[in-house]
Amino acid sequence: MNQTFRILIVDDHPHAREGVRDILSRDASFEIVAEGKNGMEAIALTEEWMPDLILMDINMPKMDGLEATKQIKSRFPYVKIVMMTVSDDITNLFEAIKKGAQGYLLKNLSPESWHEYLKAIAVDEAPMSRELALRLLLEFSQKEKREVPTNSSITARESEILKWVASGKSNRQISEGLTISEHTVKNHLKNIMQKLRMDNRVQLTRYVYEQGWIPEKNG
Repeated sequence: MNQTFRILIVDDHPHAREGVRDILSRDASFEIVAEGKNGMEAIALTEEWMPDLILMDINMPKMDGLEATKQIKSRFPYVKIVMMTVSDDITNLFEAIKKGAQGYLLKNLSPESWHEYLKAIAVDEAPMSRELALRLLLEFSQKEKREVPTNSSITARESEILKWVASGKSNRQISEGLTISEHTVKNHLKNIMQKLRMDNRVQLTRYVYEQGWIPEKNG
């Protein structure tokens, strides 16, 4: 059964929004429910439409995408936010991840890449690059560590899956590497997130590094 994802587009440039609409219209899985021109509109439209996924530009007037992401995630933690940018400079994208965004897309990528990546984000299967994981670790290690639940309840299989997640592997790659079904991987991740009181792969990756575990390199 095909799943439909409700999308909110936020970009101050009309042509940019038109381009995003064109890309998403090529896949029936995406339904655009609203469009905004700045961060303030993004917050209001999120409350009104409750989208599954927000495509957010970074630099916008009145309120930029970084601040909007922070406020939206504090009020609507369920929603997935993907930053859109024309630059592959990781600085702003790294800041967006810290504020709660689930990922980022370069505007010049092919439509097929957009479709695949956004679907993975929507169902919590998008892998995170090793570079970004290390940047997150470095940033957080320079601050006071937050309290994290004990790992005593994490099973050997779960710790193994966590290492694969931290290495940037998708659920499908993990299932192939461990010779288990993709459904089993998803259920393991649900259990892990409940045990650790976490809700995304960014947090899980940081946890792996905080525990001093070595992410898997093969598979």
